[in-house]
Amino acid sequence: MTALASRPALLVVDDEPRSVEVMARVLGEEFDVFTAASAAEARAVLEQEWVQAIFCDQRMPELSGVAFLTEVRERWPEIVRIIVTGYTEPEDMIGAINGAGIYQYVTKPWHPDQLLLVARNAAQLFALQRDHHRLSLELKLAAPVAQARVVSQREKVVRNFSFDTLIRTPQSPLNETCQRAAQAAVFDIPVLIQGETGTGKELLARAIHYSSLRSDCAFHAVNCGAIPDELLESELFGHKKGAFTGAHVTRVGLLDQADGGTILLDEIGDVSPAFQVKLLRFLQEGEIRPVGSNDAKRVNVRVLAATHRDLVQAVSAGKFREDLYYRLSAMVLAMPALRERKQDLRVLAAAILDSLCNQHGKAVKGFTEEALACIEAYDWPGNVRELQNEVLRMLVLAPGSELGADLLSPHVVRAAAADPMLAAITLPDSGPLKDRIERMEASILHETLVRCRWNKSRAAEELGLSRVGLRAKLDRYGIARDRTFARH
Repeated sequence: MTALASRPALLVVDDEPRSVEVMARVLGEEFDVFTAASAAEARAVLEQEWVQAIFCDQRMPELSGVAFLTEVRERWPEIVRIIVTGYTEPEDMIGAINGAGIYQYVTKPWHPDQLLLVARNAAQLFALQRDHHRLSLELKLAAPVAQARVVSQREKVVRNFSFDTLIRTPQSPLNETCQRAAQAAVFDIPVLIQGETGTGKELLARAIHYSSLRSDCAFHAVNCGAIPDELLESELFGHKKGAFTGAHVTRVGLLDQADGGTILLDEIGDVSPAFQVKLLRFLQEGEIRPVGSNDAKRVNVRVLAATHRDLVQAVSAGKFREDLYYRLSAMVLAMPALRERKQDLRVLAAAILDSLCNQHGKAVKGFTEEALACIEAYDWPGNVRELQNEVLRMLVLAPGSELGADLLSPHVVRAAAADPMLAAITLPDSGPLKDRIERMEASILHETLVRCRWNKSRAAEELGLSRVGLRAKLDRYGIARDRTFARH
């Protein structure tokens, strides 16, 4: 068959030339019309042309219209079949419907508008049939494709939240934590993660989930310390419509959404004693009851908890339930602060910078050696979050392709300016006043030079010194750019 024409194509089959001519003229206003005087001629047309509908006369000398359209139905089932006849015997109608699958009868004499309407509907039906067939085929093909995509995305998520994505060096104290977490991951036990704010407790929790047998199911995290008790109960257990003022719709709680998976109760140490009782009941019974509902529902959820507080001390002080603590702490993991993993700071800062460059579309080579030395000297009380903010600030302010120490915040630079060995700024606890003052002076000189990019003229002007006087003080304290960072 030839390709589908710009207009729908019809075939008119009738052994009366006058009847064929009139129908072709009427239908030709909107359609490409082929004609045939017999079943044999019609077959030849159908084998060569892409026809959407057939108008066939019932009474033909060689073969009746119903018999011919029955043959068409077997060979070209998608073509819409229409009988044109002046006779409407019940037997013929039943045979046409059952055998030939006739779409419609057109009785003689027909009206041109009626004929065109039947032809339009037939063409529309043909198009709908083809769309249905195409979509059915696409759905069959789409199922394995969609499944493959889901598997691929799941594998990508698992890779992105594996223990390997927690940036560290081979000598990092974080290695022991990750090793213990990996051992706990394969056992369906509650885990308590302790550590200062910003140390990456949620990342560790996600790594535990995606390394567990529940990795195919959902992971949800909720910050218990940031939500009042009433809203936290609704967030975790859900609520029924009308349960309280503002409950306009029924809400499914996170524990229900995480059924089969894992939930992280972040900042668990901040929840009230009253809510601790509700959590304890859930952990004991494994059932949730939405606010405003009398029906309990059993859910299977692995509970991970995280806190920056010392829960053992909170238990001793009566601020945290002892039985709840033991329900949550089958395994306790400690996330070390950045000041405890100084050896990780270089690789961590580089990884953060690479991520921020991709996120903000700004490319730089990296940090200067001086900047890295300052980063290593600082304690980072805000941990990874503070480091991320500092690197982002440096990236935004960077005029060139390298991030220098002058882009760091002054308090970070001061930590490196305490002495030539880059110790944090700590004044001597004892000793002559003169020694203490000299150490302070050396620290101020170093910090000012770093901020001024070691431009001695600018530093001298800022400090109210002459260039000669500044040079004399630098020589006295042994402050020099290359010498200061030589150990790196």
